[in-house]
Amino acid sequence: MEIKDILTPDCTVCAVQGTSKKRILESISEIAAQHLSDIDQDAILTSLLNREKMGSTGIGCGIAIPHGRLAGLNNVTAILVTSQPSVAFEAIDNQPVDIFFAILVPEDQAQGHLQTLATIAAKLNDKETVKKLRHAQSDQELFKAIV
Repeated sequence: MEIKDILTPDCTVCAVQGTSKKRILESISEIAAQHLSDIDQDAILTSLLNREKMGSTGIGCGIAIPHGRLAGLNNVTAILVTSQPSVAFEAIDNQPVDIFFAILVPEDQAQGHLQTLATIAAKLNDKETVKKLRHAQSDQELFKAIV
């Protein structure tokens, strides 16, 4: 699997204004709902918030990989957002987060979900990629930096 298989330019947004963890997740849900016309924004947000209740998806170094499972979803869908300013996200290193790579997966694809997370984590572990993401000035630059 490649990032471009699950992420589209219209689900890539640079410099979202966010003041809290919930507000960023609301923004991600809004972007996803526009892309997934048959999935309700509230269902997306609930899925992401429920996962966060189990523990923060902030993996450190200013990066979070929020994710959730959704009934009625047919394919894995990703949303990439950067925020300005960084947001307190209860990350593993207690640092604020400014890169959010969210993943929504069909409810019945547990194995694919883990493989997707591993692929994204590996990509976000690359310092050059992260540097490009942080310096992106437009949605297009952000998309190019990750794919």
